[in-house]
Amino acid sequence: MTASFTRRSLLSLAGVAGIGLAVAACSRGEDASPSATGRAGAGSSGTPASGSSSDARPVASSIEPAQVPLAGGVTVTVTGTSLAAVRGVTVGGIAARDVQASATTVTFTAPHQAMYKAGSADVALFTTAIEPSPSANQSSDGNGSAANDGQAGATQDQATASPTPTAAPTPDASSAVATTSVAYTALTAVDRQLEYAMRYWEDYNLAEYGTMNPIGGDCANYVSQTLVARGWQQRDDWYSRSAGAQHSATWTYCPAMDPWMTKNAATFGLTRRSLDERSKVKVGDIVFYDWNDNQSPDHVTIVSEVFTEPDGTVRIKSASHNQDGPYRDLDEMITVQHPGGAAWFHTFDA
Repeated sequence: MTASFTRRSLLSLAGVAGIGLAVAACSRGEDASPSATGRAGAGSSGTPASGSSSDARPVASSIEPAQVPLAGGVTVTVTGTSLAAVRGVTVGGIAARDVQASATTVTFTAPHQAMYKAGSADVALFTTAIEPSPSANQSSDGNGSAANDGQAGATQDQATASPTPTAAPTPDASSAVATTSVAYTALTAVDRQLEYAMRYWEDYNLAEYGTMNPIGGDCANYVSQTLVARGWQQRDDWYSRSAGAQHSATWTYCPAMDPWMTKNAATFGLTRRSLDERSKVKVGDIVFYDWNDNQSPDHVTIVSEVFTEPDGTVRIKSASHNQDGPYRDLDEMITVQHPGGAAWFHTFDA
């Protein structure tokens, strides 16, 4: 009986010792790694620790595609970590639309490059939403364009009212939570057209095409040049030679250009559209204006931006000579500058 008791006692002691050793082993494991709790994301109180993934700074590690058209319009994906909090994106200082974020990706629609110029642009990610706004116009009549669209009236700079709302400036990339970059490149015919339009809206290409301002206005001459940049070929019925010394009326004169485009619409892939079809207008399309409602155009421009307001209103901005400007507002032109004016479009089918 004594032997039996001894055996039972030893087994009991061994059991107690085993439990003690197991507890000690756990304690030693915790003591050996005092920062493990922080890495796991919870402290002794059960609250998230400062090292938790929810507090990690967003990182943008890659972007696809790395090149985007000057005219924008393509979906861009930024891949990285801790990106779920992103609500706004700017590209080259221009707010992007359609921003969507998850923990590892941010997608958005690339805006057009501010002046359709090739080069690298910062892609900045923000935790606050950024409302896109229309491009601001600037104007210059430094090339002898005193005719102001062929009619007397207020210039855009002199106008006292504007239908284009004023928006808050976009935040600087230096305040972004993460940044990367993308390359704007002239990838399409429209890119090349607008790249040319922005290069020469103020500094005329006099060496190649001259200026028609001394004989009534350079607007049609300028639009024709942008169409060549787009890929159109000069023809016997549409041409400019010897720095503009020889030219067809269809190249330089609005009342001749408009019906010529209508006649050759199938050849050029054009559709004539009324003002109330503006939702079908795209960058690179052509706008004709009639200031005095006599069914004969007085002015022509190239669409440089199509902007949809939050209420669904479609704004049309365009580049022009005579008056010279890169982002002139269509509605301002036919209401403030030329009250009672009319406008219509020749849009590209593709």
